[in-house]
Amino acid sequence: MRKNTYRAVVGVLAAGAVALPGIAAASGGTDAAGHRGCAARFDEAQRIDMESFRDFDAEAWRDVHHEDAVSVYASGHRFDGLDAIMAAQASHFENREAIWTWTEIDRHVYGCKTAVIEYDATYELPSVGFKSRALTVVTYVFERGRWLAVYDQGTAFPAGS
Repeated sequence: MRKNTYRAVVGVLAAGAVALPGIAAASGGTDAAGHRGCAARFDEAQRIDMESFRDFDAEAWRDVHHEDAVSVYASGHRFDGLDAIMAAQASHFENREAIWTWTEIDRHVYGCKTAVIEYDATYELPSVGFKSRALTVVTYVFERGRWLAVYDQGTAFPAGS
């Protein structure tokens, strides 16, 4: 299981590197606490990413995403660039009815460069009886002193799981 998770994470990182060649790597510097400071800042960025989506805070959610971000939904739809992603999520932030829950499965923080986090995530719209559960992997880059989500991909769990 651990080996398959490692292969999946490496695959997502490789896909992100191929899909986003123009994104610069980390700034290279560390703060006084070294890489532990980067890890703490990652915790904060990751928390803001998840909670701002849950709480319908479009500005905070936008702020933790890279301009060149790519999002691939469990449905297979792909959105390239932050403006396209925000447009695809407009109804989520406007309607404020979805229930977004997640459980962290695994994470890897590679110093002050990249980080990958894997979730078991559920998105529900009770008013229309919609429920989607997906394995969601988000890749972040550390750029100009900030962690930014740069690539996320959801893989739907089989119905009923």
